[in-house]
Amino acid sequence: MINKAKRLHPIDALRGLMMVIMALDHTSYFVAQNHPPGEQWGGEFPVYHDAFAFLTRLVTHPAAPGFAFLMGVGMYLFAHSRREQGWSEWGIIRHFLIRGGFLIAIQLLIINRAWQLGLDAFPKFYIGVLTALGGGMILGSFLLRLKSTYLLVLTCVLFIGTELSHPDPSQWGLIFDQPLGLLFGYSGGDLVLWSNYPILSWLELVTFGIFFGHWVVEDSGRSFKRAIWLGGVFLFAFVIIRYLDGFGNIRPRMGDSWIDFLNVVKYPPSMTFTLMTMGVNLIVLGLFARATETAQRILQPLVVFGRTPLFFYILHLFIYLWMGRWLAPYGTSIPAMYTYWLLGLLIVFPLTLWYGVFKQGQPANSLLRFL
Repeated sequence: MINKAKRLHPIDALRGLMMVIMALDHTSYFVAQNHPPGEQWGGEFPVYHDAFAFLTRLVTHPAAPGFAFLMGVGMYLFAHSRREQGWSEWGIIRHFLIRGGFLIAIQLLIINRAWQLGLDAFPKFYIGVLTALGGGMILGSFLLRLKSTYLLVLTCVLFIGTELSHPDPSQWGLIFDQPLGLLFGYSGGDLVLWSNYPILSWLELVTFGIFFGHWVVEDSGRSFKRAIWLGGVFLFAFVIIRYLDGFGNIRPRMGDSWIDFLNVVKYPPSMTFTLMTMGVNLIVLGLFARATETAQRILQPLVVFGRTPLFFYILHLFIYLWMGRWLAPYGTSIPAMYTYWLLGLLIVFPLTLWYGVFKQGQPANSLLRFL
């Protein structure tokens, strides 16, 4: 087994890349003010007449599944290291219960405020990505003792079960009065409660991350090699299932263009969405693990972002929100928006670098280490 720093470098770099592409999507929302409607399981589906606008959206898709997957990996690595330090199983579970609850509280009390400031009409209660991550962390904390084989089976059950149990697209708008369904099973809602990230629909990625964490602990070098070929298998499966345009897509393709082929259901994640995005994520993770020392130095800014993900997440939302309000109150073109995206990253970088150092100096049980 290689040392912990080398083991975590590609994981932190991939997490940092997820932060960067997520920021691009949010810049499109706040600054360009030309963000497409979500790729929902029913109702209006985004239509693109401009390839550049579509590609700008497409490259951001791996972010949310990447966060859930890497959170699962991190949970297992944390649990493994704490067991070696003598923590009890209940102590580990309690840690994740608190941390998961903290993520949900941040979503409801802080993140939703940023979204509400960005639009005139926004739901009073929004089930966003931190809700799914927090809920996944809470549920996943009870799965950390499972053997890898059982985790893999559970992941497959969740992966296929989301498709089997999901409402038909014709039910869009008819079942939005069921809060538990919106919280756990499907997206949608109204201006009182809206859900984009139902918890159980994203849990498959957390359990897959915990499963992959077993591989990392057993042999990190081999696990990252496996990531490349596994990512290739995922992409191949995506092409087949998407081409057949039936089971695994939640709703049929909107047309026959290449954009329609790649324009998949994200809310909740269809099988094709998960296979496409995680195929890319796993290949990139494997490539990051193969990076030379020179390449690792180039990737270091991503590592900085990846080690302070929640701090970055909160900070970048308000930076791009105020950029949109002050610098581009009437929106921008998609190409012009990229300048604002890069400017925001330049502002965020020194702050995340500082916070990363500050966080390491805090006690192990400090909530500040959660950011």
